[in-house]
Amino acid sequence: MTGDGARTVRAGRRTVEVHRPDKVLFPGGGDAGEYTKGDLVDYHRAVAPYMLPHLKGRPLMLDRRPDGIDGPTFMQKNTPDGYPEWITRVEVAKEDGTVRHAVCDDAASLLYLVDQASITLHRWLSRADGAGGVDRPDRLVFDLDPPGDDFAAVREAARLLGELLDELNLPSALMTTGSRGLHVIVPLSGRHDFDDVRAFAREVADALVADHPDRLTTAARKKDRGDRLYLDIQRNAYAQTAVAPYTVRALPGAPVATPVSWDQLDDPDLHARRWTVADAVEQARTDPWAGLLRRGRSLGPARRRLRALRG
Repeated sequence: MTGDGARTVRAGRRTVEVHRPDKVLFPGGGDAGEYTKGDLVDYHRAVAPYMLPHLKGRPLMLDRRPDGIDGPTFMQKNTPDGYPEWITRVEVAKEDGTVRHAVCDDAASLLYLVDQASITLHRWLSRADGAGGVDRPDRLVFDLDPPGDDFAAVREAARLLGELLDELNLPSALMTTGSRGLHVIVPLSGRHDFDDVRAFAREVADALVADHPDRLTTAARKKDRGDRLYLDIQRNAYAQTAVAPYTVRALPGAPVATPVSWDQLDDPDLHARRWTVADAVEQARTDPWAGLLRRGRSLGPARRRLRALRG
């Protein structure tokens, strides 16, 4: 411990100071556990080996809650000048200038962001250090968003989407969002720009909706969805983000966005908030994606197969 109750934590070659580690960020109540900033630091230290490969090189948007999840929210894109020089920054273009995002390349950076009360890390789907730079994503994300807490509908939609992606010879990975739904993630080669990737995602979603119009929709407006599950492909755009694997959500009980295997989709205990900071590391140790996301694909063959299937 240092002054003012601060705590120092070793992370690789660096030491990170954690201020007010006893500060409660997740108040308990009901079935939800209480978690402090120190608890979040301990979780991120343990999960870092599994989480960092999904963060490295990617611009981040940070959901910061200095007064806990019941306090004000700060969605941070620009990196403050006071951040340590050893935290990687990447400057990306926006409509009226540039934004200097933080990039989390190592455990020390991760713990520093947690000390800044960054609860949820939202990552870009492209890498600043990738072959195509930030303009060419190496991930495609389908967000399965139910109208309520109907996880059975999410499970069914994931099966339908997974089956179609299999027909297109595209590998895919499954992740609970820690909120209500699931993400289905397709690894890409990084050769396509965002417009191309989003157009393909739209074709896939439209094909599923055409086959199951009573259960699925691509309507962006909630009032147009009725009780159908929303196949959201809007994250596949420049400067848009998706929650990072193993990141914590700012919800009671500190649920975690957690990778799962396709076999786990059949587990009756599976739901969007199945894992929390208390047990997500155990799931991470099972290696649910088993290197799947290293198999990045080009979309050309898949697009031709999809159009052939649709006649």
